[in-house]
Amino acid sequence: MAPPQMAPPKGTRVYAIGDIHGRLDLLGSLLDLIAEDVSCARLAESPPDRVVVVCLGDLIDRGPDSRAVVDRLVAGPPASGPLAGSQWVCLRGNHEDYLMQFLADFSMAPSWFRNGGLEALRSYLGGLPDDLVADYPALQRKLYRAMPPTHLRFLSRMPARHVEGDYVFVHAGIRPGISLEQQDSFDLMWIREPFLSHEGPFDKVVVHGHTGVTEPEIHPHRIAIDTLAYRTGRLTCLVLEGNSRRFLGT
Repeated sequence: MAPPQMAPPKGTRVYAIGDIHGRLDLLGSLLDLIAEDVSCARLAESPPDRVVVVCLGDLIDRGPDSRAVVDRLVAGPPASGPLAGSQWVCLRGNHEDYLMQFLADFSMAPSWFRNGGLEALRSYLGGLPDDLVADYPALQRKLYRAMPPTHLRFLSRMPARHVEGDYVFVHAGIRPGISLEQQDSFDLMWIREPFLSHEGPFDKVVVHGHTGVTEPEIHPHRIAIDTLAYRTGRLTCLVLEGNSRRFLGT
């Protein structure tokens, strides 16, 4: 249970979504659940004044539909329905970082491809001929040409963190002993240790993905919600409002 002082801003309900990894099917189902949850909230005695949906990064790779996931999130909240007028924030994860590094330097290809990048390439290129798998410069050119300008702008402008009241949302975690303002964006996207084993407080409660867990984990100073959706079919959403914490999931 969150200490009484730990809350998003008054009147705000936050939906934080874990690592999607190219699973458009799960994202669609979860957004439907969120819309239904917001509909119920609108009927409550004190409905939220503001709804914020935060995706914690790793929208792409591993799953089959990276391009379609990005397309859905680039479009933003629907013009009508329960989520109309909500604020959507998509953070950069290490897999978005992989993609952007590859577009700048094709020597990143082996590392990215070993970690799900080939699936993202296939989704953008409509397939991947065997004779091109090792031709990194050609793949770099083809990917750049295949990506819509809206996707390139979206991916290049993703923030590495987002703050709502007493919570900070990042992809991977933060480095202990360093203020939020001084955190390195590389750590926010990539860190595991010493973040995961740190037992002391941070500036704010850290909500993160990146490190897979079988069930969402609530620790005293951090909440982990990457339930390995690409493999398990379980995409998790943390709901924060007032002092309450609860989960939605596929």
